[in-house]
Amino acid sequence: MMRPIPVICDCDPGHDDAMMLLLCQASPRIRILAVTTSCGNQTIEKTTYNALRVCTLLGIRAPVAKGSPKPLFGQPITAPNIHGQSGLDGPNLPEPAVPLSPLTAVELMAQTLRQSDEPVTILSTGPMTNTAALLLAHPELKPKIAGISLMGGGIAHGNWTPAAEFNVLVDPEAADLVFRSGLPITMAGLDVTLKALITETDIRRIESISGEVARVVAQWMEFFYAFHKSIGYAGAPLHDAVAAAWLIRPELFVTQQMFVRVETQGDYCRGATIGARPGRTDQSYAPNARCILDLDRQGFVDLVCEAVASYGGAT
Repeated sequence: MMRPIPVICDCDPGHDDAMMLLLCQASPRIRILAVTTSCGNQTIEKTTYNALRVCTLLGIRAPVAKGSPKPLFGQPITAPNIHGQSGLDGPNLPEPAVPLSPLTAVELMAQTLRQSDEPVTILSTGPMTNTAALLLAHPELKPKIAGISLMGGGIAHGNWTPAAEFNVLVDPEAADLVFRSGLPITMAGLDVTLKALITETDIRRIESISGEVARVVAQWMEFFYAFHKSIGYAGAPLHDAVAAAWLIRPELFVTQQMFVRVETQGDYCRGATIGARPGRTDQSYAPNARCILDLDRQGFVDLVCEAVASYGGAT
């Protein structure tokens, strides 16, 4: 039996962040040590409140800490058109039964790393402000970080602009610092996450599972699917859940080592993630990230449904 992977979940809930937390809590492969929040899908107040409610729903007892209300530079960007005014519109959720840590996100991340008896993986599914600030404030703790599994960027294209994916665009300087950190990075970008679709048929499958968590998840997916259907998608892409699913069931994915850098300037390309495949460039572009490029969609959906059923329901 493999030891569970200790993780810090750094997120901005968000429907797909909530599904990331659900997969982590359901899996014996993951041990959540801390949850930290960033501004992104909504303001820091709303994403933190959402994180506390999701942790209450799922029985996550790890400490939760609030991150910075803004990126390292510039002003916040939010996505109420996708996630609603609350950042997690849809079903009613329980009020928080877990307290908010008095520590900041960076302080909690640093404390968690110091106290862990083994290196910790950072699971980053929002703007990378907290992780970048941690690396700047505590470079001595880098050896305590096993790696970073992140949802962000896209080698082929963006989604918030033609060139930039939302999480990276919100704080390109933070993302640039993370990709330059020298730490092992696995990037779940749009190249794979846009294939991680939950269709109407999959939602009906989730509805067939008994229990409160299944009811909430089905309603989350209904809300998320309705928006994406309105703009021409065949399903709701669970972007952030891919970064967790990679840790839980890596055999579902196709990856390639690549050199990745973040563009921090320009009117049209700020926030773009530029990728170079080995053999197509000179040695100065040595790979610094494992990029996930494809997945077994049915296997991914099965993993999601198994996780939902583990909370007390059966199909």
